[in-house]
Order: sequence, then structure tokens, then C-alpha cells
Amino acid sequence: MSKQLKDMITSELKRRLDGVNDAVLVNVIGMNSLNTYLLRKELRSKNINLLVVKSSLARRAAEGTPLAKAFEGGEGSLALVWGAEDFVSLAKEIVEIKKKPEFDKLEARGGVMDGERLTPEALEDVSKWPSRTEQISILLGQILAPGANLLSQINAPGGLLQSQLKKKSEGEEGAPAA
Repeated sequence: MSKQLKDMITSELKRRLDGVNDAVLVNVIGMNSLNTYLLRKELRSKNINLLVVKSSLARRAAEGTPLAKAFEGGEGSLALVWGAEDFVSLAKEIVEIKKKPEFDKLEARGGVMDGERLTPEALEDVSKWPSRTEQISILLGQILAPGANLLSQINAPGGLLQSQLKKKSEGEEGAPAA
């Protein structure tokens, strides 16, 4: 491949990867064309991009970006996967997709998160973390819990008084005197 062609491909890769800070590297070699199509279709439906690149060209395109560490030591063709709501959601999707029988040849090679290189094992660990949405719901629950407890404590005596008044107004015999 001529230097001019490599430069053109590198500049196109830089353009496509502009703004991508976190990504997962996978190996799709060995998958047949139908399964590759199904993989791309499933990822696209979840707003996830997959780009098969030659490692040396991707390394050149990622120089000086947070993605640069992802391509250290990589050889041959790799597929770069990015997108989703956050990196944890992306890792969860890749781990779940690997479990499907039609994608059994899909192999996670690691990735990069916040400028740090991840091994395949670390990627598996990240997939067990709560996603952004889950973290927000946990945080909101922690913020709202004291208020809910206070509200229930404030309402409890009023509720007791209301039930006693209701029993008294209905003329029930077992109603305690106020």
C-alpha cells in the first residue's frame, strides 16, 4: 500500500473516530458474512458502531488521542466498537452478544476507558458495574430516601388519628377514646 493511500485512509479514520474516547476492541475473524451482518445490525439497533480496521493504520490515526493505548501491541485486523449510552453499557452489550451462539467466534480483545488500556478480563469486570442509568437511579434513591422516611414519620400520627376518628364517627364499639 502506498504512503499516499495510507495517509488518505488514516485521515478518514481520524475523521470517523473524532470525539471517540472510549472503545472496545474485538476480533471478528472467523465469523461468516451472515453472522457479521447480524452482529452489525444488532449493534446498530443499539446505537453502537463497529469498524474493522488494520491495527497499524488505526494506531497511526489514533496517535495523540485517548484511543491510542487501545492499539498498543495489536496486530492484524481488529474491530473497533464504540457508542451506546456509556462505556459500561457498551461493555455489557459486548459481553452479552458474545454469549449468543451465532456470535461464538466474536472475541473481545480489550479496549480503552478514560485513556487507560483494558484487558479482556478487565472489560468483563467493567460489564458488571452499574451503567450510567443504574448509577443515577441509585443516587436518586439515596437522595430521596431521607425525605421519604421523614414524610412517613410525619404522616404516621395523622393516619392513626384519622383511623380513630373514622371508627368513632361510624360508631364502632372498639374505638379507643380520644
